[in-house]
Amino acid sequence: MSRWLGVLGLASLVGAFGGACGPSRVKTGTAPGAKTLVSNVLRTDYAGSAACAPCHADLHESWMKSPMHRMTRLLPEAAITAPFDGRALEFKGDKATLQTLAGKRYVRIVSSYGKAPKDRLYQVTKVIGGRIREDFAGIEVDLDSRVVGTADKILPVSYMRRTKTLRYKGYSVMEHERPALAANGDWRARCIFCHNTAPYLDVMLQGFAGFASPPYQGALVDALLPAARRSTFTVTDPEAFGSALHAEVRAIDAPAGVHVARGKTVADQVGRAIDGIRARVGEQHLVEVGLGCEVCHLGSRAHTEAPAIKPSFVPTHPSFTVKAPAGDPKAQAINRACARCHQVLFSGYPHTWEGGLRNKEPGGSHINSGEARDFLLGGCTTALACTACHDPHVGDDRARLATLEGVAGDAVCTRCHGKYAGAAALAHTHHPAESAGARCFGCHLPKKNMALDGGLSRYHRIGRPNDPARVLRDRPLECALCHVDKSPRFLVETMESWWGGKFDRAELKALSATSKATCSSRPSRSASRTSKRWRRCWWARRSAAAPCRSSCRCS
Repeated sequence: MSRWLGVLGLASLVGAFGGACGPSRVKTGTAPGAKTLVSNVLRTDYAGSAACAPCHADLHESWMKSPMHRMTRLLPEAAITAPFDGRALEFKGDKATLQTLAGKRYVRIVSSYGKAPKDRLYQVTKVIGGRIREDFAGIEVDLDSRVVGTADKILPVSYMRRTKTLRYKGYSVMEHERPALAANGDWRARCIFCHNTAPYLDVMLQGFAGFASPPYQGALVDALLPAARRSTFTVTDPEAFGSALHAEVRAIDAPAGVHVARGKTVADQVGRAIDGIRARVGEQHLVEVGLGCEVCHLGSRAHTEAPAIKPSFVPTHPSFTVKAPAGDPKAQAINRACARCHQVLFSGYPHTWEGGLRNKEPGGSHINSGEARDFLLGGCTTALACTACHDPHVGDDRARLATLEGVAGDAVCTRCHGKYAGAAALAHTHHPAESAGARCFGCHLPKKNMALDGGLSRYHRIGRPNDPARVLRDRPLECALCHVDKSPRFLVETMESWWGGKFDRAELKALSATSKATCSSRPSRSASRTSKRWRRCWWARRSAAAPCRSSCRCS
């Protein structure tokens, strides 16, 4: 474990341990006589969602039916929409068939690629997601349905609920074209922390490692933020912290727990604990399959036993402190709760909307599921919580979100930006009061991201359409999302005249030059003007020296 020993000087921060660790030092949220929350991250701090029902019956019932809660469902008991009736997805000559045999659901993958067996059968054990699409995990069986696999694998096919069609899973995060249909990765390593409820100590250890541990699903979003926007994690009681690590890793794997206890510094113990947890954690170690109440509210056993002790979104334990950047503490805590999963950690696509690279420069994601991380990069994250627009407790909040597309959405913004409310908005937006261009969301959360259903969703890095990074670093020019009949020059000059600033014409020209070879010269009248593909294509042609076409299609 030598790669952990020098992690950001944590060893020098907290010193060495004075003796062997044991569970006697572990403090939980149910300390005798406690009147305030003591701990909410340990396995013993969790009560399970059922414990919330007696006092919060309506919320509990709504949550149990919500897409968020149903993020992982176990077969054969779970409700499932996808029809396993013999329909198939074909890809490069390979075929994945959804079928039912003796009452059990299977995905059969026939592939001619490479030296792997040509015919593989997977019994579906888990359904993942379900609001927009259903994905599947399963274990390999032989053609007589006898288990031959050792772990649940992520299967390469998704069922799209709206269109009732099959699609290759993961197409939106592929860095390069895949050669064949194949099961890809273990469910335990790819999905377990984002799509289920586990003790938060298991996933927050990266903070104490200085964000130096390798990326892992459900890990802290702070590693993907600029340093000024990261939370700080500080061990204040090394012995109690070591005891907590020791107890948790022992609960997952006893030999590994002993291994952790032998670490001589906090940095060493954190490294050993991360390795032990990631290598061994499985379905049997979860607090709940799927997302329970405590995936956001954190361990709430103390609250269920003493209601006066309120739950907290902030990770709490006597052995450490977690401090978010300056701003509204509640908003910061809620936004980070959402960002535990909505950060697109596994995206293989390296580029950001601002023209940088994800592993070098903070920047926004182009696809769905990165909204919370994008929001943390924007201008409102220290004062505004995700819950100002989204209610995770409801079955499906699309109707509520639809109302925010209009004037109701402006009210979310003018609570803080009151000077732009009412008649003052016209002078700010330069658009007619009832037009889409007069809406706050239209310019500051534009629809330019790829959603799970293949449509467009809003880009949650709240900023100005004339932010230099947005104008000079990458396409599309955001005003062009609506004003497809205007040239980039016209739009940039208009922004300068309305809101000030000056954009370097040489940089704009260089950016435009990179677009000339990205679009076919053949126009296609059938291309939808609402599609992201068409808008990118429009920008390429408007930026090129060739005369503008009213529509085109990318080659």
